[in-house]
Amino acid sequence: MKQLDVRTVARIHAVLDDVRIRPYGVTDRDRLRRMSDRLSAASLYTRFFSGTPRIPDHYVRLLEGLDHWHREALVALDRDEILGIAEYARDAARPWRADLAVLVADPWQRRGLGSALVGCLSELAGRRGITDFDADVILTNRQALLFVRNGWPAARSTRDGGSAHFRLPLPVPA
Repeated sequence: MKQLDVRTVARIHAVLDDVRIRPYGVTDRDRLRRMSDRLSAASLYTRFFSGTPRIPDHYVRLLEGLDHWHREALVALDRDEILGIAEYARDAARPWRADLAVLVADPWQRRGLGSALVGCLSELAGRRGITDFDADVILTNRQALLFVRNGWPAARSTRDGGSAHFRLPLPVPA
């Protein structure tokens, strides 16, 4: 599968020039586990909606079963280390929709990496017939809420307890 070049996706900070984005592969398990060392408890909580000291083993196993059509994940790499991961899981009842999730290592947050990952994933999903992403964001995750507001200015949310649910149409608005 062709590797995607971050520089063609969006205007991002020059520090991302050496970052490669490609599909998650079977050899990425240990890289993903090492990514835990660069994640705060807050980052893990906002991604997995529960307190966990590391990326959960069940999540690592789930990624090993990607079919790269109904479930896809892209990783951002610097040399041999995963800096971030964005994934979608297609809704079986509504195959034109998919759940979106993003996790970026703490040192790489607020540098455009999440935007680049979502841009690549959105492009790929659109070519596969997905027209909307669904995203659940914990209300204390201000960076993710700001990302949605900036990326999809017309998106509205519904609330469910301590989280907001967004329906995000593709393609991502310019």
